[in-house]
Amino acid sequence: MQTRTLPIPDGLVGERADAAIAKLLGFSRSFATEVIEAGGVTVDERAIGKSDRLPAGGWLEIQWRPKEAPTVVAEPVDDLIIVFQDDHIVVVDKPVGAAAHPTVGWDGPTVLGGLAAMGVILSTSGAAERQGVVHRLDAGTSGLMVLAKSELAYAELKRAFHDREVDKVYHTVVEGRLDPLEGTIDAPVGRHPGSRWKFAVVTEGKRAITHYETLEAFPSGSLVEVHLETGRTHQIRVHMAAQRHPCVGDTMYGADPTLAARLGLTRQWLHAVRLGFRHPSTGEHVEFESRYPDDLRRALDILTA
Repeated sequence: MQTRTLPIPDGLVGERADAAIAKLLGFSRSFATEVIEAGGVTVDERAIGKSDRLPAGGWLEIQWRPKEAPTVVAEPVDDLIIVFQDDHIVVVDKPVGAAAHPTVGWDGPTVLGGLAAMGVILSTSGAAERQGVVHRLDAGTSGLMVLAKSELAYAELKRAFHDREVDKVYHTVVEGRLDPLEGTIDAPVGRHPGSRWKFAVVTEGKRAITHYETLEAFPSGSLVEVHLETGRTHQIRVHMAAQRHPCVGDTMYGADPTLAARLGLTRQWLHAVRLGFRHPSTGEHVEFESRYPDDLRRALDILTA
């Protein structure tokens, strides 16, 4: 068990407890919430809740049991396909159900574990459980990811993603019809105030920009192409849900479960179809495309029938 006792810093006065603890100790927001909900945070010897605001002049005591860092285990991943690789990068087509890298609480397959089983050696940059990872896809989202094999590639790709120089294109099927049929959603995304596992459009969130264009409309939904300018967690899912047109099958964000059942979907209809960027070594623009996996194709066929 570790303990920190300190006066509440002026810069954190008025902050929500979960956000403040995360900033103060470098925790993830979800781990800070776990510590608070376990009674591990007191102000002037009084336990506080995650949404309580930190007062001026108080003394903060935090007790927590550090979690062991997850490790990469070499394990084959069904349907994980290497689209391209050279000495600097590897581009994969990630199947649904695989996370990008190990995390606390996730015991399913990972891209890093799958690549390790294939003998692919990645960059050593980054935390041990996510070395070589420069961007991520949700476990429930399929499609293209690029990972770094060299230190040069890691540095250049991280910079390119940060500077919004990477062309990230997704296709999604949403419920109903977006109005207008094409446009831009510019709305901040952050942790959902009522759930540690969800995100939402919230005023204190990070700026998130989604460009979209309707490709085809059906009676029950619309096929939409999305260009991400930013890369917030669950960004497309949150932005579409905020427009009251959640991704079909995304019951976490309010999608109709009966429609998902009719289409045979057990996840959101969301796929990373295209990825373009400047090669970190040659400087040449490279672009990769991915076909819809079988479950999404079947669902689309039912919608268009």
